[in-house]
Amino acid sequence: MKKTIVLFVLFALPIVAYLFFASGINTFAKLPIVTPTIKELPEWRSLSGEKIKLKDKITILGFPGEGVLYNKGNAFNLNQKIYNKNKEFTDFQMVMVAPIGTENQAKELLEELGRITDVSGWHFVFASPQEIQEYYGGLQLVGQLDEKHGTPNVFIIDKDLNLRGRKGKNKKGEEEYKEGYNTISAADLHNEMSDDVKIILAEYRLALKKNNKRQI
Repeated sequence: MKKTIVLFVLFALPIVAYLFFASGINTFAKLPIVTPTIKELPEWRSLSGEKIKLKDKITILGFPGEGVLYNKGNAFNLNQKIYNKNKEFTDFQMVMVAPIGTENQAKELLEELGRITDVSGWHFVFASPQEIQEYYGGLQLVGQLDEKHGTPNVFIIDKDLNLRGRKGKNKKGEEEYKEGYNTISAADLHNEMSDDVKIILAEYRLALKKNNKRQI
């Protein structure tokens, strides 16, 4: 009996553990493009006064709406599950597009986040509700902004301004569609979004290695 238990621990448990963790991995070989070549951010004012651009950056793009502080739990979820794990990647950034008039809320939020993490990769830009709606409409998404010009979803934008997500058939032949990631759900961020960001970063690391080899 003891021998059976020992054999189970040695052989069966590692297999079960592998299957458990593998089940959460994105089954796309490469993260699909949901919307190709979205528009660059206009010359909207940022808290820091610097020009914030998406091109040549891997961006997590969000639209917090008028309730920046009211929904700060979403920002803390995003910070903990996504930003902190990837902030060391030089070209990784968080960009939040918020309505003009929410500057003080954004500043207070960043001050709160700054007590627990380096927020140099967090950026807020501000625009009128109409400008936000027009820009969001250009993303060509199924989900819409709410009456406060925000959404709990955030979006992955690659260095070439493509909005990435899950679209089409995965390796299993199953149809998937995911355009954004719900910041209310820690599970959604920890599982699906975390996997998808890893894939994007791996793509660019691989491309960088290939370019370095060519130069050598």
